[in-house]
Amino acid sequence: MHTLKTLFLALLCLTACQPEVGTEAPGTTTVTLLFTNDVESAYDPIPAFWLEDQAMIGGIAEMTTLINDIRQAEPNVFLFDSGDIFTGALAKLTEGQLAFELMITMGYDAMAIGNHEFEYGHEIFSWQKNRAPFPVLGANFFYKDTNHPYAQAHAIIERDGVRIGVIGIMGQDAVSAIIPSFIAPLDVTAPAEAVQRSIDELRDQVDLIVLLTHQGKTAPMQTDAESDPRLQRDIDADINLAGAVTGIDVLFAGHADAGTPEPLVHEETGTIIMQTYGQATHLGYLQLTLDTDSREITAHNGRLIPVDPARYTPDPAILAKLASYRSAYPEVQKVVGRAASRMNRRYIEESDIGNLFTDAFIETAGTDVAFIHSGSLRKDLPGGDVRVVDLLDTYPFVDDIIVKEMTGEQIARALEQSFTLERGLLQVSGLEITYDLTRPQGRRLVSLERNGVAVADDEHLSVAAPGFLAEGGDLYTVFAETDALRNAGKVSDAAVAYFARHQVVAVPSRGRQVDIGQ
Repeated sequence: MHTLKTLFLALLCLTACQPEVGTEAPGTTTVTLLFTNDVESAYDPIPAFWLEDQAMIGGIAEMTTLINDIRQAEPNVFLFDSGDIFTGALAKLTEGQLAFELMITMGYDAMAIGNHEFEYGHEIFSWQKNRAPFPVLGANFFYKDTNHPYAQAHAIIERDGVRIGVIGIMGQDAVSAIIPSFIAPLDVTAPAEAVQRSIDELRDQVDLIVLLTHQGKTAPMQTDAESDPRLQRDIDADINLAGAVTGIDVLFAGHADAGTPEPLVHEETGTIIMQTYGQATHLGYLQLTLDTDSREITAHNGRLIPVDPARYTPDPAILAKLASYRSAYPEVQKVVGRAASRMNRRYIEESDIGNLFTDAFIETAGTDVAFIHSGSLRKDLPGGDVRVVDLLDTYPFVDDIIVKEMTGEQIARALEQSFTLERGLLQVSGLEITYDLTRPQGRRLVSLERNGVAVADDEHLSVAAPGFLAEGGDLYTVFAETDALRNAGKVSDAAVAYFARHQVVAVPSRGRQVDIGQ
């Protein structure tokens, strides 16, 4: 799964050398670190259709019960998050307030800032993070062209005599996944220098240094991504950072959703590295044994614990808080239409959801062509009744449909970027495309047609796309080469109106993009 994993397996401590849960050997201290990443407002259990041993997975109330059970059973338990707490209908309606409220109830000790925290702009996030009683960390965030920090760099968390220094950073890939204008007033610097500065400040005053990162390759947004080897991201950025600085004991990563069923240990620095698959489907668990005198890690035991809602009773405080916020916005529970059957996301293939939204764009904006980026589609749609909240959760961003004019040559370049699959396959309506992934990058487009006629390089077509894409986001810089002609309204409004007009929406036809190299 990970490109360097085989280099580290020999350094993993055998399970047999670990202390029994809840006990401490003489001369040792047991510390349990729990962590999440990329929760992204995924609060309810979902069908675990890719698993054989459980029917459902996830649920923030069920995860809270699991966390509290561990707190009751083990000493010195700490809870961290590596970023991306926003996304989803209720996050948007509350401008992120709900995410912080749930984390308060769950008892988080610290979090790193993720790219999704900027979905509503840097000013709104800066205001909302004041709500958190725990540190919200971003050591490499500065106001543009200054050394004035945007966020707290690090913190010391102390519990029962155990002191942990916690640092948070964001990587450059994550910055490219933010609407450019939403983070334009900030600089996000290369992480290593900022991390080392905080380590040097903390190292002699704490028992452990924990680094929370949000970096690496952008995660593939596909519900069953953990079961599809084609979608597995590496954690090379975290491995490289752990080797570029000295003094990190533990690194909990986010952004790539690159689950580590077992911890990885850096071969040179000994840093223990872990990450979950995201969306609150698993709780990260790392138990450490510290020598009482030297405070060195003498043993570790780490794993990802699947959140099985059949095993954990939902936490009543979390359920009550969710119910309170949901009742404040009854309008989003309105049924606006029906889906003839379930519609799924696919990250590197043509998908039902991608075809649905691009069809809605063309119908709303009246353009020749429409595009949407796969990473923006955050939830599958169930068959049957479709509520406003279902569509808001599927595309949860504050974004408009922007109409531009692009040439056939520009569209072809956008598609060539798409065929690298670095940010998933662009989803499209209004075109018929064949491509060949066995060809070299930049030469994978085989044919580009509209209504059965080849699109010439100098042909001009009207194009509808979300504002993020229109600004050149997700590495699709070609979209920023032309000016916006008009705004066709909110993406979410277009999706709701599409269901309201059609009442029963069939799964859109496939075959718009065909890989002839398979």
